[in-house]
Amino acid sequence: MEAKDIRLGKAKFEDWTDLYVNIWSRPESTRYMLWRVTENEEEAKIRIEKSISWQEAHEAYTIYEKKSNQAIGFAGMTEIRPHVWEDTGIALGPDYVHRGYGKQVLRLLMERAASLGAAEFICSARSQNTASKALIASCGFSYQYSEPKTDPRDGTPYEVEFYGFTFPQC
Repeated sequence: MEAKDIRLGKAKFEDWTDLYVNIWSRPESTRYMLWRVTENEEEAKIRIEKSISWQEAHEAYTIYEKKSNQAIGFAGMTEIRPHVWEDTGIALGPDYVHRGYGKQVLRLLMERAASLGAAEFICSARSQNTASKALIASCGFSYQYSEPKTDPRDGTPYEVEFYGFTFPQC
């Protein structure tokens, strides 16, 4: 799947270096996510093997910047009930934010969901994550509800906001 500046594809082993440098080793990338920083290259090689396996079996993708052909992040979605798809996260390396890439990724996921028969698409963001909430709103989503959660990494409570988009019916 392709947009103006990025493409979504399935991970390859050689992506481990880009992903390690661009996102996995970057603490700021984990701030609103549920994964931990990858500490070294050996961990990155293990992580890419897991990513390849996961992506093969799910609607999950590596994000590639077209002009550099580097792996710069990952994104995915899952069908939570018939015809309702939900994002499983969009993560871009900190050097690749504020370029419109997130919007391109979300629109590609929405297009993919529509092609799979989605009637609705759900996105979520931590209440403090103003950038993600702005991205979601810019793609036409409406606030639905909030839910308290606990970060499994450190036990910190937080609030998740859920937003919905209903696809036009033919």
